[in-house]
Amino acid sequence: MGRRKKLVNHTNIPEHTIEAIARCLLPDIVAYYHSEEGQREFAEWKALRAKENIDRKRQSITT
Repeated sequence: MGRRKKLVNHTNIPEHTIEAIARCLLPDIVAYYHSEEGQREFAEWKALRAKENIDRKRQSITT
């Protein structure tokens, strides 16, 4: 099993505070992405990213 990369905290916020906030937010974030609205928005985001990647590739070919 691979090692977890140590994250670097460049703020004055203590690591335990960041972790506590993350533990509070994570269940809501997961629930949102499992909802119909979250699934729809994620699909829209992926389609937009795919279009941007295609546009970027076309620009690199023409230049």
